Amino acid sequence: MAVGKEDMEIVKPRTDTREYRRIVLRNSLQVLLIADPDTDKCAASMSVSVGSFSDPPGLEGLAHFLEHMLFYASEKYPLEDSYSKYITEHGGCTNAFTTSENTNFYFDVNTDGFEEALDRFAQFFIKPLMSADATTREIKAVDSENQKNLLSDAWRMNQLQKHLTMEGHPYHNFSTGNWDTLEVRPKAKGLDTRHELIKFYEENYSANLMHLVIYAKEKLDKIQNMVEDKFQDIRNTDRSCFHCPGQPCTSEHLQILVRTVPIKQGHKLRIVWPVTPEIRHYKEGPCRYLGHLIGHEGEGSLFYVLKTLGWATGLSAGEAEWTLEFSFFKVVIDLTDAGHEHMQDIIGLLFKYIDLLKQSGICKWIFDELSAVCETKFHYQDKIPPIDYAVNVASNMQIYPPKDWLVGSSLPSMFSQGSIQMVLEELSIDKIRIFWESKKFEGHTDKVEPWYGTAYSIEKITSSMIQEWMLCAPNENLHLPAPNVFIPTDLSLKSAQENVKFPVLLRKSSYSRLWYKPDIMFSTPKAYVKIDFNCPHAGNSPEAEVLTDIFTRLLMDCLNEYAYYAQVAGLYYGIGHTDCGFQVTLVGYNHKLRILLESVVEKIATFKVKPDRFSVIKEMVTKEYQNFKFQQPFQQAMYYCSLILQDHAWPWMEEVGVLPHLEAEDLAKFVPIMLSRAFLECYIAGNIETSEAESMIQRIEDVFFSGPDPICQALFPSQHVTNRIVKLERGMSYFYPAEGLNPNDENSALVHYIQVHRDDFVLNVKLQLFALIAKQPAFHQLRSVEQLGYITVLMQRNDSGIRGVQFIIQSTVKGPGNLDLRVEAFLKMFESKLYEMTNEEFKSNVNALIDMKLEKHKNLREECRFYWREISDGTLKFDRRESEVAALRQLTQQELIDFFNECIKVGAPQRKTLSIGVYGNLHSSEYTAEKSEPVQPYSMKIDDIFSFRRSQSLYGSFRGVSDHSKL
Repeated sequence: MAVGKEDMEIVKPRTDTREYRRIVLRNSLQVLLIADPDTDKCAASMSVSVGSFSDPPGLEGLAHFLEHMLFYASEKYPLEDSYSKYITEHGGCTNAFTTSENTNFYFDVNTDGFEEALDRFAQFFIKPLMSADATTREIKAVDSENQKNLLSDAWRMNQLQKHLTMEGHPYHNFSTGNWDTLEVRPKAKGLDTRHELIKFYEENYSANLMHLVIYAKEKLDKIQNMVEDKFQDIRNTDRSCFHCPGQPCTSEHLQILVRTVPIKQGHKLRIVWPVTPEIRHYKEGPCRYLGHLIGHEGEGSLFYVLKTLGWATGLSAGEAEWTLEFSFFKVVIDLTDAGHEHMQDIIGLLFKYIDLLKQSGICKWIFDELSAVCETKFHYQDKIPPIDYAVNVASNMQIYPPKDWLVGSSLPSMFSQGSIQMVLEELSIDKIRIFWESKKFEGHTDKVEPWYGTAYSIEKITSSMIQEWMLCAPNENLHLPAPNVFIPTDLSLKSAQENVKFPVLLRKSSYSRLWYKPDIMFSTPKAYVKIDFNCPHAGNSPEAEVLTDIFTRLLMDCLNEYAYYAQVAGLYYGIGHTDCGFQVTLVGYNHKLRILLESVVEKIATFKVKPDRFSVIKEMVTKEYQNFKFQQPFQQAMYYCSLILQDHAWPWMEEVGVLPHLEAEDLAKFVPIMLSRAFLECYIAGNIETSEAESMIQRIEDVFFSGPDPICQALFPSQHVTNRIVKLERGMSYFYPAEGLNPNDENSALVHYIQVHRDDFVLNVKLQLFALIAKQPAFHQLRSVEQLGYITVLMQRNDSGIRGVQFIIQSTVKGPGNLDLRVEAFLKMFESKLYEMTNEEFKSNVNALIDMKLEKHKNLREECRFYWREISDGTLKFDRRESEVAALRQLTQQELIDFFNECIKVGAPQRKTLSIGVYGNLHSSEYTAEKSEPVQPYSMKIDDIFSFRRSQSLYGSFRGVSDHSKL
């Protein structure tokens, strides 16, 4: 029984037709019910007000470990992993995360499986089973998760900032946990981790500390009955919520300059102040106001000045970690090499800008503009997947009053000079913490952070030192932003002339093709525009590829101060390089979209290289390319897989090799050649009429292809670029071993790829059904039982319409050769499961996949991504989902088994596999042995990727089928 029920006055978007109800169960569990008759997926999220701040001393990571353990089994559902198996078999996914003060568990599932999924989920919080065997195994998973993070700069710098705070404060602690904190140290003290885990659960997991969001298709009364039935047995021990003991920084942790050595190339400044948490003034938004101004990128802003001086390539500002008791305001600046030499000037300029804000006074017009942007964003927000929505709202429930559960802090509406002034005063010289990262500090530090081994040194700085920096900083024209002309004022909906279900080819010429689809689904004043410039000269060598990359970044760079206003107003744009050219994307409110598009097109057409900006961008690109070697080993393995399969891919090493020799004049010569021949593939969708879409493309054609001396000419029929994929030989196993690029990384990785077929509806659904059925058993066996590594995934792969499936494992436990054997052992074990599957189970999986395919797109961006993939691959099967559902309905269990036996089964005559092994330093001896091992029959070791690529047949390209030259 619920003790309270409220069809409450919750603040919700004007366009939101969902129904909401707040109830409080008799055990004090607070629940928000959301009824959405249009949803294809149901979801739930349980936020428990217990996080890593509640870890007992000497058991760091216990709250996070408990989050892992609750997934295993319960008294009512004792079969290990049956919860995750049920969710996967019903088209859903599940996960959880632990923060400082909360742990959030969530899942989604197809509508027909929701009630039972919810029952299984509820048992986490009623009677979980935490078996001794599972406990030991899952400590290894937590340790593997931590191993993955050890060489991540984000994790390392976050922990260093925590380390340099008060020792007794929970913020100071290590929150993830590892083998040492959860096994070795407790054992040495005579503690039983499982006993401590159960005790922690019983003492902290109380219904009065939980907030639940249920997102379902049924009516509110039915959802309420279901929730009351399933969740009222959660115990309420009337625990009080954890309260943080105030600020974690004393005077010794303020006015410090910390020099620290990152893993990756590059220099960063993180300037941090402890401030009053904005949550106490969330309607007034003081940190949002100050973050908006300090983080602004328009002319006169701090970033604009730093960029003009050639000192910075990125800047962000705003409130970072926060609780009800403490908070930090952070300014993060990505520095160039020159900027690194001017650290003191940069800090001086930052304080000059803060002084400007004080002298200018708190401007009501800026607050009103920000408030208007936030209001439009809230009321015209895109629908997002129910699982994400449920998590967002559940996270808000502990913090805000019920009427603001949907809004949170996203609608600052009360102008308060006082609260903004208060936080502005807190951004003072005497409260500053400066964290300065650079490889240049290597060998010049004297301290090491204990959990991640980050090298650092620390010195105190005084107010007079910073005042000196301000005096010496260059005199630049810092000023407040101008009023934002991109804020949309026309939010009316245009009537689509016809009910167009799929994109139509609206216009074609020898220069371009325009695909168009009006919005008949989402009723939002937004549009999507994609212009793909196919330029054969852009990708015909490693130099061309790198120069195209630099060209697109320079375009973004020179548009930034103008287009940043559009971004603030909810109109986003991007220019990025592709395998065969570059593409321009705009998405957001349609009212001012054309103005922005014309500016972007104009910039491309009149592009001139500025040598000073070229140097900055080249330096940034060089560091990014060099930092590739610090990627996770599984990402390196996936890169090698793509390099082997994609006929048109250039290797990272060659691109790194050409970079030092490229100069501004090389780009100046290259751009006219690159643009000399082009074909434009275009897609326009959303709240835009056909005539408007056509005139946009006509205008772009006029700019590039018209006049006596046009910038571009049409492509010759032979020049249309196609990215073709290597066709592996049937019955063959290929293996490519590589040493991990970072010698300090202990993790090894395997990608075991099985290539199956060229896009075909019947084969697609067989492959998809296999992947759906095998996904959870693979995760359970390889991750939960064998504990090979935290990253253990079975997923489908689609390279330009060539379909396959891949196992991805990252491990410190076994090297790639052994991981490959474990994948094959799993497939042999899975074979018997496939034969034992009942007809009922088969039908259930088929229905789950059908439901997943029939799931409607949530928003315009999601819909456009789906259709653009068809256009860019050249497959143009806009009715793919309907056709694949029709194929699924015809599929028999025997056909699935036959497919497995032909294409997937180990030793099958049609099976084509490619295994990529990246060897970390723990398995380097295995790499040496692997290189000299004799090759087995029907297998081949790839020594040289490019010799191999040249020797193989290629699949035909779909882009060649829809030949532009025949238009």
